[in-house]
Amino acid sequence: MDNLKRSKYELGIVSFISFLFLTTNLTRPAFGGSEDHEEMGIIEPIIRYGSEMEKLEEDEWQMVQKKGNQFVVNDQPFYVNGFNTYWLMVFAADNSTRGKVSEVFKQASSVGMTVCRTWAFNDGQWRALQKSPSEYDEDVFKALDFVVSEARKYKIRLILSLTNNWEAYGGKAQYVKWGKAAGLNLTSDDDFFSHPTLRSYYKAHVKTVLNRVNTFINITYKEDPTIFAWELMNEPRCTSDPTGDKLQDWIEEMAVYVKKIDPKHLLEIGLEGFYGPSTPQRVQFNPNTYAQQVGTDFIRNHLVLGVDFASVHIYADSWISQAIADTHLPFIKSWMETHIEDAEKYLGMPVIFAEFGVSAKDPGYNTTYRDTLINSVYQVILNSTKKGGSGAGSLLWQFFPDGTDYMDDGYAVVLSKSPSTSSIISLQSKRLTLFNSMCSMRCHWGCKKKKVLEEILFRDEL
Repeated sequence: MDNLKRSKYELGIVSFISFLFLTTNLTRPAFGGSEDHEEMGIIEPIIRYGSEMEKLEEDEWQMVQKKGNQFVVNDQPFYVNGFNTYWLMVFAADNSTRGKVSEVFKQASSVGMTVCRTWAFNDGQWRALQKSPSEYDEDVFKALDFVVSEARKYKIRLILSLTNNWEAYGGKAQYVKWGKAAGLNLTSDDDFFSHPTLRSYYKAHVKTVLNRVNTFINITYKEDPTIFAWELMNEPRCTSDPTGDKLQDWIEEMAVYVKKIDPKHLLEIGLEGFYGPSTPQRVQFNPNTYAQQVGTDFIRNHLVLGVDFASVHIYADSWISQAIADTHLPFIKSWMETHIEDAEKYLGMPVIFAEFGVSAKDPGYNTTYRDTLINSVYQVILNSTKKGGSGAGSLLWQFFPDGTDYMDDGYAVVLSKSPSTSSIISLQSKRLTLFNSMCSMRCHWGCKKKKVLEEILFRDEL
């Protein structure tokens, strides 16, 4: 490590120690008191961890793996504070907007976020990646290469979604259009899940993306640790079959297919988290009765071979009522805790709350409420984290840099315009980073540092 890197490393250690003191309300006796020994017991692992990271920094960027109900990197826990910015590839395809991709990662990194979820598809639309089945626009593919290489530069990992349930960016509706153009007898967009030709179209896309050699860093996607995980589909639903059998069969086939091509990366489905027919005792936790009729089944779907972790989305303002209501926050807490419990008891895997937010267009919205909602989500994650639980992290929907307001669907968070929200995000990142760095898999929260670490990381006030 050269002197410049060493000075940055030492500054980082000092920052962590400063953060530790600033976020603790303990009054300390003179040097030599027992509380000083306990505090030093927590500082020393930070310094030791820094020494370990000094060696790791010179090694290859490590792949995220799963051990039981936790994500791990180099055998250390990896709890996630991250975000969604779906349009990165399309922006990277135009030189006039490519700089916004770098801004997204730079600003997210500045508040400690470590994972970004974005689209690795654009099917038959404007600036399409896949113009027709197995026909690609090389310039757009190079734009996706740029997104991956920039994420790597800022040490942000990517969850890459491979198609959409909705018509935006093409999705299953576009696959059905391609099938009809080829003369197939198709009657519903849900034929995407069942028709063998459409399944073959999707598989061909998966194979092409996973085997892609990044033109910026000369690494195949399936070998690149920058990619955290693959997502089969954004918010899959199959409303034509409320039993869930049709979607279940598709998930089973596609999960195994992805894993055959790429056994190294993690895989998730992209579900919203609705309970279905296999767990009638859990449907009471759904936000509404319609949720159990969309062909998804949280526990059954996630028991599929090849699926490594669960995904859940959180949209009280879409599912319960658009107007901000007193019922929203209790629902969010219950929704999260129920899925964390299921991930621990029935699935034995981590769960990421892969989309959450609130729209500025909602009646009754204000930034104070948004901060309260974000903090509520973060607190549930922290409550799971301190037990080493399955609540593995959350991804804010969605994170935007300055000058992209015209893309805002109401949910955009722009740090420069939201200092209070920025502070909440940053503190969550610091807490999770400190936890990740100090608690090894061997600790299991039975170590002497537990009491002090909990007091520092998990105080209610921000």
